[in-house]
Amino acid sequence: MAKKKREKQKDTGKSAADYYKLKTDAVDRLVHAENAPKVSEAEIKKYTSKGKFSIPGWLKILFIKFWFAGAVCYFFFWGLGVYIQGADLMAVLAIGLGVVTDVLTNKALRHFEPTEREYDKWMMVTVRKFWSLFLNVVYAGLILFCVIKTYYVINVAIGVSANPDSSEKASMLGVEPILFGLFYLGFDMLFITMKNTMVKIIKDAEAKAGKQGGK
Repeated sequence: MAKKKREKQKDTGKSAADYYKLKTDAVDRLVHAENAPKVSEAEIKKYTSKGKFSIPGWLKILFIKFWFAGAVCYFFFWGLGVYIQGADLMAVLAIGLGVVTDVLTNKALRHFEPTEREYDKWMMVTVRKFWSLFLNVVYAGLILFCVIKTYYVINVAIGVSANPDSSEKASMLGVEPILFGLFYLGFDMLFITMKNTMVKIIKDAEAKAGKQGGK
C-alpha cells in the first residue's frame, strides 16, 4: 500500500514538473519570437469592439463639431443677445467659438482618435501649443462671417421671392442653435477640405520633384 502511494506521488511530481516546463517553454518562445506576423489595425478593432453596432468615427466627429457650435450659439448669442448687440456681440461670439474649438472640440477629437494625430485632418489648426487658441479665434471669426453672410443672403432671397402685392410680410430666418450649428459645420468642413487638398497637392509636388532630382 505504501509502495503504491510513493509511486503515485512520484508520478504526480513528474507530471507537474513536465507541465511547468511546457509552460516555461511556451513563454520563452513568445518572448524570443522575432518573425511574429503583423496584425492590422482593422483586425484589432474587429476583435476588440464591444458590440456589433458601432458609430462611424466621421459621424462622431461631425456631431461633436455641430453640437459645440450650436451650444455656443445657445449660450452666447441667445444668452448675451439681450445685453450685447451688433459688432460687440459678433466679437464675443467669435471669441467664444474659437475658445470652445481649442479647449473642448479639438481635445474631444484627440480623445477619440484611434492613433495619435489621426484626426488632424478634421481640424484646421493642428498645432498643440498655447498659441493655437488665438489661431482658432481668428478662424472662428472667419467662419462666423461666412455664416452671417449666409443668413443675410437667405433672408434677402426670402424677401425678394415674397409676393409684393401681398399685405403679409415674408418671415425672416432667425438665428437658432441647430441651423447655426449646421451652417458653422458646413463652412468648417469646406475650409478644412480646401486645406487638406492644398496640403496633398504640395506633398505630391514635393515627392515628384524629389524623384526627378534623384534620377
